[in-house]
Amino acid sequence: MKIFIINLPNAIGRRKFQQNQLSKLNLDYEILSATSIKDISNDTYAKHYTDWQRPLNSNEVACYFSHRSAWQKIIDNNTPALILEDDALLSIHTPEILNSINEFSDTDLIQLEVRGRRKLIKKYGNAILSTHVLYRLYQDRTGAAGYILWPSGAKKLLEHESLNGIGLADAHIATCYSIKSYQIEPAVIIQLDQCDDYNLQISYPKALTSSTVSIVKNTKKPFYFQIKRLYSQLKIGFHIARMLNRNSSMRFINLNSDDFFGH
Repeated sequence: MKIFIINLPNAIGRRKFQQNQLSKLNLDYEILSATSIKDISNDTYAKHYTDWQRPLNSNEVACYFSHRSAWQKIIDNNTPALILEDDALLSIHTPEILNSINEFSDTDLIQLEVRGRRKLIKKYGNAILSTHVLYRLYQDRTGAAGYILWPSGAKKLLEHESLNGIGLADAHIATCYSIKSYQIEPAVIIQLDQCDDYNLQISYPKALTSSTVSIVKNTKKPFYFQIKRLYSQLKIGFHIARMLNRNSSMRFINLNSDDFFGH
């Protein structure tokens, strides 16, 4: 399976981290140059200013378009791929997982990540390895550090953009309800800034955990955006209420810390 790593050309430390990690896992990959804030025109910022629940900053817009370029590449190649952000830490089981699901059909997206938030999943899953289970995912609440996307899913994400505009990359994916998504458990990807929360004692420069997306100050938003946020939260709540039943549950996804190098 193809692997795309989103990486800014000047983020040399993160690129070296990924090159070393994927070399240990014996995985081939392609570095995709991330979209930088210099690549986004003022007209583009203006066009998308009111798209999401609050005004997106320049780094967030650039991050979205970095993922979007990977989606388009998947469509152009007409083959699924693993999309990684350059601060994603991979489990030793990642190669097996990729081999086991390479021929999957009737699937748009498989989420490999965990991030300390509950997800709405089907109660019963299907074993894909002796160590891992694949669950239908109804509502995600995690990042976009590592996910497998099929061409069908990439097209749906772009359709979602044409109808609703852009947003944070992970939020855009999580609210595209036309996508048929699944979740791997135990999770096989975690972002470096989450390692301490999961008691992963990994040796890496702490500078690699610094977010490339600016921290948003919790200031009062214009009334227009308050209404947009309320509408968005109601829409998510309605979807959860509709999907939450005896065959599904909202819970945390497990992660096995022993599955990661250096632990």
